[in-house]
Amino acid sequence: MRVERLDLEEWENELPSNGFEVFHLPEALAVIERHTVGELRLYGGFKGQQAIALLPVVVRNGPLGTAALSPPPGLAIPRLGPILMPTSPKRRKQEKVNREFTETVLDRIRADYTEQLAQVGFDSPVARRVGEQMESGLTLFRMLCGTAYGDPRPYVWGNLDVEPYFTYHLNLESTTPDAVKKSFSKSLRREIRDAEELEVTVSREGIEGAREVYRDTVARYDEQNETLGLSWEYVRDLWEGLDDHAQTYVARDSSGNYLSGITALYSNDAAYFWQGGARAVYEGTSVNSLVHWHIIEDIVSGSPVESVTTYDLMGANTERLCRYKAKFGADLVPYYLVESSGRTMDVAKRAYQFVRG
Repeated sequence: MRVERLDLEEWENELPSNGFEVFHLPEALAVIERHTVGELRLYGGFKGQQAIALLPVVVRNGPLGTAALSPPPGLAIPRLGPILMPTSPKRRKQEKVNREFTETVLDRIRADYTEQLAQVGFDSPVARRVGEQMESGLTLFRMLCGTAYGDPRPYVWGNLDVEPYFTYHLNLESTTPDAVKKSFSKSLRREIRDAEELEVTVSREGIEGAREVYRDTVARYDEQNETLGLSWEYVRDLWEGLDDHAQTYVARDSSGNYLSGITALYSNDAAYFWQGGARAVYEGTSVNSLVHWHIIEDIVSGSPVESVTTYDLMGANTERLCRYKAKFGADLVPYYLVESSGRTMDVAKRAYQFVRG
């Protein structure tokens, strides 16, 4: 297998029609490149002229060494990692693609250190420091894989740690709103019905609605003595860059006052509950379930991205949130955290200010 560095245009040309996360979209990667610390590198694995695997990585050089991150922390990117596109349906050949791409791309990331050495001069202090890093490999490798990537074993065989995480996928393919609602718990159906009986409107809004959702999310974090850590400039650039693949749903009372809202992001397969949804009660009734319901109804009707058939509710790794999300009757779907281990790695994680989520 041959692994090459790609630019964003080449990445877009090689991206498959499905089987990837929303942040794999070139428009999202362009925003990541503008707002992250480090260098965005897009790797493609090729068999002849055909791409059979892809991986975006942000490489950061810090005081404790070099980190390869997919996704980079601090940008509210739930998952990224590799995309596999084997040409054969046979299990043996699929596993071969996965294994060879894992080995080759890790070697390529390390080989790019050599290129960095050549650029800065082999006798410089920077070169000596990078050379020391090369002797022991990457200081830190960390990757949250997409849900379509189901076989992280090659990373285990490469002496990396693998830990399962979970999300909720609500399947909305070939169904109707009534059928979907019947799969909800009684309490969730009642909550939606009660909110519908109030003078509450839920509609898709533009960038100003997205800003209200952002401000509401910041305020909610502040109430919990936590920090959201996202700048409005990043959220704005992502929302505008994704175009139809980012939508904001806002609930308002009869006077037009903001009650609650959710910004959803869309890949070609799934809609993602990305930001907002802070608990909001109006006249004794929670309105958040009604906002979710409007998103779900639109997905079933083919709007705004016709090919989307799944609503990713997120939040399946936090017990408190699971009690609510489980009411939607969605499927529990695993994904994997792949990262370096050991005492040195723990120090590096703190240096790079990771927030486990």
